[in-house]
Amino acid sequence: MRRLPVYLLLDTSGSMMGEPIESVKNGMQVMISSLRQNPQAIETAFLSIITFDSSARQVVPLTDLASFQIPEIKATGTTALGEALKLVSNCIDNEVAKTTAESKGDWKPMVFIMTDGIPTDDAQSGITELNKRKTACVVACAAGNGADTNVLKKITENVVSLDTADSQSISKFFAWVTASIGVSSSKVEESGEETSGMNELPPPPSELNIVV
Repeated sequence: MRRLPVYLLLDTSGSMMGEPIESVKNGMQVMISSLRQNPQAIETAFLSIITFDSSARQVVPLTDLASFQIPEIKATGTTALGEALKLVSNCIDNEVAKTTAESKGDWKPMVFIMTDGIPTDDAQSGITELNKRKTACVVACAAGNGADTNVLKKITENVVSLDTADSQSISKFFAWVTASIGVSSSKVEESGEETSGMNELPPPPSELNIVV
């Protein structure tokens, strides 16, 4: 079975404390329960969570939706986005099955990044590493006006922003990610084609501004 790997990189720095981090937890819960009701997603989508604050950690390795457990996360520390990008690059190397002469590997992974701040480490070296990996689609979300969309634009051309990092905005972001995973899993199952950019994802809700 060819899996659709999905990596979520979530900012858990100190500025996410309170309503934002609680909204991220709720968003994950709603996302998992929605995807479990989607017959194509439950077959195809495998999900991993990477958090980054003063360091980056893969808190959930690539896991099928039926076995996925919501991780315990808390907000603390700074914003090691560069380290998170290096970590997801390593995870893609180690977890995503490559296509060989004998068998088809996994589909190219989708990567969703959400941050409310500015990287406090060397983001460029992480960007360079991620660019070496073959991904289907990388989407970055700037949550609130403290995030630097210029840095996110260096990671991917697919950047969205939320005016505020409150519960309503963050829940809308997760709902859109859920819909995007659903559409992408249907697409690979039905046509064998991978999602390659924002234009192939569902239109973002009004709370999500596309950064051009």
